[in-house]
Amino acid sequence: MSGGRAVGSGAGALTGGARPKLGIVAGGGGLPLALAQRCRTSGRPFHVIRLRGFADQAPEDLPGDTIGIAEIGKVMGSLRAHACEAVCFAGYVKRPDLAALKPDLRGLTVLPGAIAAARHGDDALMTYLVGVFEQEGFQIEGADDVDEGLTLGHGPMGRIVPSSANALDIRRGLEVARVIGSMDIGQGAVVVDGLVLAVEAQEGTDAMLQRCAALPQDIRGTAADRRGVLAKCPKPMQEMRIDLPTIGVSTVEGVAAAGLAGIVGETGRMLVMDRAGVVAAADRLGVFVLGVDPETADVET
Repeated sequence: MSGGRAVGSGAGALTGGARPKLGIVAGGGGLPLALAQRCRTSGRPFHVIRLRGFADQAPEDLPGDTIGIAEIGKVMGSLRAHACEAVCFAGYVKRPDLAALKPDLRGLTVLPGAIAAARHGDDALMTYLVGVFEQEGFQIEGADDVDEGLTLGHGPMGRIVPSSANALDIRRGLEVARVIGSMDIGQGAVVVDGLVLAVEAQEGTDAMLQRCAALPQDIRGTAADRRGVLAKCPKPMQEMRIDLPTIGVSTVEGVAAAGLAGIVGETGRMLVMDRAGVVAAADRLGVFVLGVDPETADVET
């Protein structure tokens, strides 16, 4: 749970036997609802913890409770009361005002460590919080453990494919995204004709794309002459069960509005929300969505 990005990801789908009941700790955005729907369709029991003030798309009719973000004891108590053995952190949570938090007794014991970890960046904070739940005996699952169909596949999605002219920006964009990730700044970068137009920080991807759309047209593309890419990569040191880069229909629309040619991410290391909607929007707006091998970074155009 961190600076406005989506959380909930992992190293791959869990296999074998009946799945334990899942506790979905829900922040903002559509990911918690998507995971709840996946549990329903697969027959897996689940229980949702709606984080008060953040879980904007987790309906009240889902089985679960609404609890404050610092009420760690209540969260764990609710998970145990409903026999949840596994937990998935899903949805974005912006850093709260620490002075405004109202922790319960368990939260008071966790808060000093969380504050200390936060000084080292969002990833250190999230790793610390995951560790707290693991120490209490919960199995942590990523969103792609819950639904492996959420991750970006290899190659282009939809009808639009990158041209050879996009290859330099694809490689450069991935390189820049990895560099800022190694510094715990963000996960995304916009590159046009080899020039870095923007990097993502705490504002999130949509706001970064809005900034790009406001730049002069001579340094970015247009609807008639699309140039450049949005590249998104996970941070090299991050806890891979949470906070994988995420795109959705709004990302595709933002890329199109900024005059960019497409989106690139690493195969299996980016979440795609509303896959059908993303493909439809990309095809309609004339932008590509591309997955490349995270090890070789080969670009097939």
